[in-house]
Amino acid sequence: MAGSGADAFRSADSVLRARSLALVGASERGRWPAQIVGALREHGFPGKLYLVNPRQSTVFGEKAYPSLRDLPEPVDHAMIIVPATAVTDVLEDAAARGLRSATIYAGGVGDGEDPASQARGAWVREFLTRTPLRLAGPNCMGAHSFREKLFAYPNPELAALEPGSVGCVFQSGGTLQFFMKTAASRGLRFSYGISSGNEIDLDLADYVNFLVDDEHTRQIVLFVEGIRRPRAFMHAAARALACGKPILTIKTGATARSREAAQSHTGAIAGDYAAYLAMCERYGIVNCANLDDLVETTLAFQTTRRPRGPRIGFVTTSGGTVDMLYDYVESEGATLASFSPETDRALRPYMQDEIKPRNPLDVGIPSTLQAAADLCAIVAADDGVDMLAWAGQLPERRTKTWQDTTPLRDMLASTDKPVLGFARMTYQVSAEGQGLQDEVGFPFLQGLQPTLRAMNALWFHAARQGREPLTPHPAPHSELTPANLYETLVRYGIHAPRSETAATPQAAAEAAARIGFPVALKIRSPDILHKTEAGGVALDLRDGAAVRDAARAMLVRAGDARIDGFEVQQMVMGGIEAIVGARDDALYGPMLLVGSGGILVELLDDAALAMLPLDETEVDRMIGGLKLARLLEGYRGRPKADRAALTNAALALGRFLLDHRAKLADIEINPLAALAEGAGVVALDIRVMWR
Repeated sequence: MAGSGADAFRSADSVLRARSLALVGASERGRWPAQIVGALREHGFPGKLYLVNPRQSTVFGEKAYPSLRDLPEPVDHAMIIVPATAVTDVLEDAAARGLRSATIYAGGVGDGEDPASQARGAWVREFLTRTPLRLAGPNCMGAHSFREKLFAYPNPELAALEPGSVGCVFQSGGTLQFFMKTAASRGLRFSYGISSGNEIDLDLADYVNFLVDDEHTRQIVLFVEGIRRPRAFMHAAARALACGKPILTIKTGATARSREAAQSHTGAIAGDYAAYLAMCERYGIVNCANLDDLVETTLAFQTTRRPRGPRIGFVTTSGGTVDMLYDYVESEGATLASFSPETDRALRPYMQDEIKPRNPLDVGIPSTLQAAADLCAIVAADDGVDMLAWAGQLPERRTKTWQDTTPLRDMLASTDKPVLGFARMTYQVSAEGQGLQDEVGFPFLQGLQPTLRAMNALWFHAARQGREPLTPHPAPHSELTPANLYETLVRYGIHAPRSETAATPQAAAEAAARIGFPVALKIRSPDILHKTEAGGVALDLRDGAAVRDAARAMLVRAGDARIDGFEVQQMVMGGIEAIVGARDDALYGPMLLVGSGGILVELLDDAALAMLPLDETEVDRMIGGLKLARLLEGYRGRPKADRAALTNAALALGRFLLDHRAKLADIEINPLAALAEGAGVVALDIRVMWR
């Protein structure tokens, strides 16, 4: 992919690792400047800090300079906290004085619809073409670099945290501080906390690439509103996956109106958010449903261990917890391990008489940590268990039971599998509780469903870690035209029923006689996107008169729409209706969609979307996760349909798009009828969006 390699990234080094700083807009009356200067001083930023204020000679008890041009020496980075109207002059000063980078905190520089803001944004973009200066923001809250003691985000409370291994990049500056504060209360610590703002220069891809290279960052957490350079972002995500650094995200826009404007069922079902999720699947990015889940999942990934499979072994203290887990395991798609006979025998001495050990394990509340650790060690030793979850809650203080945590530490050392503690509900974790969590060496999660989702995420990432995601080759030259479309599809193994086009109702009736009754009739019009909804499809027509009458009625319903005639098609009886679509997504590239088809395609909401290229196993897995799979297997006594042929047809359509996307943007078969097992599939309606 052109522009997606290492040359696609801009360095954030001078922003996040600056050795010298200037604060433009330094003022005792400004809350943000005061908080930033206070944090830099209190925590000992090791470099020089120059203050700039054209109206005062001293600020915060130090000399203030009239402008960046007046500094005694160039500095690495300028924090520009001035009104939007003053930004352009300050940037000219920064370039003239040889600064390497700057952060623009103000909004109104390219954002919104205000003409003045748009003009300032255009000026900054032009400015960037004639200077090597790197810009963070605008409309952001700066960043915290914890090991560098570079605290340029106005939140002194966060600046007091010890450095850690979580790198955060949030496109919402306000949300960043609330996430970090909540996560810190659970024992998480950070390498960087970055508010990226409107990303007029440095963007999400640049920051992710920076964090991939940072030796202290072990996981990357993102709040995503939009990805400005998807291909560069995917390249950075591929680097993270290859080196084992998980990317955890939350993204807004699940209900984007792009669905309403889509010109095909494939586009409507996919939408920007579904395409984003398909990208996450390909690149091993864990997408969380909400901020609370993001905290729990980030905490779960604090364990550096990765499971070898999805099977969870639970050691609990309550029958009620067991009952809820059975429900939630099913709803969350988690996998319960089955205990081996050896594990059963080892557990029996801990069980009440005549109660067989089973997973989730209910053994009541152990009297000591040693007893709990012994049970956990037995379950963790089972070859059928990939992850261990213990129903343990951190105490507010070091009680008698928790006086010596050696048993838990020894249990953790006895296995190489991930071990997590979990609680049924949320609770406050004290500073002493955080210390105990660090001491035992594994994270303690809160809430049954968030715990299951976090453990699923561990396996999701582990199953993909270290691999190089497949990417499509550049679009090759194509000779595809509307005239040779069908014959080309046949060469790929996609067949349609016998059909003819006709210009008039009478010609349609004559074509039907040649094909043989019964037939289906469809109107042909560039103005009618969805024929069924517009009354442009008639089925099971059994004589010429029925064909003529149906065609005439379609012309009346079409009104002022342009009409290219009719398509008369052999009527295929029976079969399970599916939809298969392939499209070249504007953001993320070629995609394949498979789902339940026919007139209820969007109503059923039963579809899977994945990035191309794909192999047979991946396509079959897509189908297997659908309600459609139950129909294909013979639902309520119906005969089995040809699932293998459906898989092959979907693969073929994916290859077709990859080979011919220079000519077409979207191709959809709906319905694609899966006939009886061994009888193949038939494309009943094919719709193409040409470029």
